Amino acid sequence: MATAEQIKSLIRSHLSDDDERFYTLALQVAAHEAQQGHGELAHDIRDIVDKSRRSRGGNVLLKFPQEMAGMVLSEKGEAPLSALVLPEELKGRIERIIHEYRQKGKLKSHGLSNRRKILLSGPPGTGKTMTARVLAHEFRLLLHTIQVDKLVTKFMGETSAKLRQIFDLIRDEPGVYLFDEFDAIGGDRSLDNDVGEMRRVLNALLQFIEQDASDSMIIGATNKPALLDRALFRRFDDVLTYNVPDVVARQRLIRNVLGSFEDGRLGWKAILKESDGLSQAEINHACLDAIKLTILNDQKAVQTVTLAKTLQERKQTHKR
Repeated sequence: MATAEQIKSLIRSHLSDDDERFYTLALQVAAHEAQQGHGELAHDIRDIVDKSRRSRGGNVLLKFPQEMAGMVLSEKGEAPLSALVLPEELKGRIERIIHEYRQKGKLKSHGLSNRRKILLSGPPGTGKTMTARVLAHEFRLLLHTIQVDKLVTKFMGETSAKLRQIFDLIRDEPGVYLFDEFDAIGGDRSLDNDVGEMRRVLNALLQFIEQDASDSMIIGATNKPALLDRALFRRFDDVLTYNVPDVVARQRLIRNVLGSFEDGRLGWKAILKESDGLSQAEINHACLDAIKLTILNDQKAVQTVTLAKTLQERKQTHKR
């Protein structure tokens, strides 16, 4: 249950009509309960806070201190697990992460912890960010994307100080935290072009990740895993590798996106040939472009020639 100090602080904030302070303290209580293995109670408290904020016209997203403005972008995870079109083996590993999170109380009773530090690697547009959105949705947590380019500065010590702020937030506000373009701060310390300041940043990052014992999910995403320092891989509970979709995944993805605009008469041989080598994001954009053309041409279903054309356009863009 909540500590005595938390209860007293809640009462003080309520009596002083300090709503934001009350909400913050309530979320801290939720985090405390989650750490004790009371996952359902923690979720219920967060839901009560969210509903109250909505009813009062408040913003359910976090309000960050001014010095962190622009460093963290928050959104509600609204992508269900069914939105992921990935190989069964990879999707199964994501489902295992979700299952462990939901059963973390049982694991904790045996001295074990759930997977909560995950590294995602692979080409752009292959589902890494979508995976983070799905995990946020499944955990009923906010997704906070760390703008790594805003973390890195030219002033000595400032980047490490900002990293400390981020990990303080991770500790105090349970959520799914996505470090996109992770290689920008996790680069190999042995590279010739590395500078002393970035080595210090990486050492700080390694320490923060290793010491973190919060209830948050930490996700690193990179398009260039070869650039990452090898010591980073040991700090993650799981490393998931993404690739462009195979023929089965491409067909399933196209059908999912087209929905009612697919009447079962597409020339799949041509479509699958044109989509070969494209990422999930590129195929998704091509399908949406084809749907727009279909609507503007007053047609009811996407034609093979239309989708082939939009896929070709995406492939040309991809090559450039």
